[in-house]
Amino acid sequence: MLAGDAVAEPAALPNAAPHAPRSHVAGRVVASGPRRAGVLSTVLACLEPLGATVLECDQRCIDDGSETDALRVEFSGEPSDAWWDRLGDRFADLAGARGITWRIVPATDVKRMAVMVSREGHVLQDLLWRCDSGDVPAKVSMVISNHADLAGMVRPSGIPYHHIPVTADRKRYAEDRQLELLYGAVDFIVLARYMQVLTPKFLEYFPEKIINIHHGLLPAFPGANPYKAAAARGVKLIGATAHYVTEELDAGPIIEQGVCRVSHRHEPGELRRLGRYVERDVLGRAVSWHSEDRVLVTGNHTTVFAD
Repeated sequence: MLAGDAVAEPAALPNAAPHAPRSHVAGRVVASGPRRAGVLSTVLACLEPLGATVLECDQRCIDDGSETDALRVEFSGEPSDAWWDRLGDRFADLAGARGITWRIVPATDVKRMAVMVSREGHVLQDLLWRCDSGDVPAKVSMVISNHADLAGMVRPSGIPYHHIPVTADRKRYAEDRQLELLYGAVDFIVLARYMQVLTPKFLEYFPEKIINIHHGLLPAFPGANPYKAAAARGVKLIGATAHYVTEELDAGPIIEQGVCRVSHRHEPGELRRLGRYVERDVLGRAVSWHSEDRVLVTGNHTTVFAD
């Protein structure tokens, strides 16, 4: 059991369970490109001659005027290193010539995640539990915090905890130290209530690979105290939003959202308590989907290939 304050397991939502890994899946392809290019036919033309069998195929026509198709395919096979090389060559030749962007991910790859956190530990503790139990198919490689408060929660699990204070006059130094730890060592980053704004320089190193949980139903109530703003507005629903981080605060592509019904009887403190359950569940789903390459970003919009 992880050390620290006890946090209740979040209430299950209908789509809360992540997709269980299947041993017969060899890999997956995520691709997008012009509709005229034939994204699906191109992917199949790359896979089938090499003996791969399509197990799952999700396609979406993105209706934003761009005439773009998005696709995610899971496939089986008995690939060797040479097989993966040949598959990559086929995609480079066929998909590349047709203006299709693509990525191939072996099913055995487990993404390495860094969690950045400040003083509130409810989201961090839930992520640790989900990864340890296999509910989220990713590995927490390290935790970075601008405070030392949560070290006792993390260290019993054997995960490195790096305390890097952040002050106004040393923010650049702090980010340089963070990047020394992160770059090349992790595949993506989760901001689990990390109450600092990342600089554009930092974001350049991890494009579409930094997930934030915002304790509000964006685009409503951005910023640092959405529960107070929600109480003042008298809303009847509060929520949480998991999104990719961009230079514009709380305005990046949205991955997942969840809500909780409230009333005029709820003060900001009670809203905060109720919202923590939503935050944990929303972020758990978003991290799981990102880890399984179920999220495709086009502009400021996401396509999420999940039930």
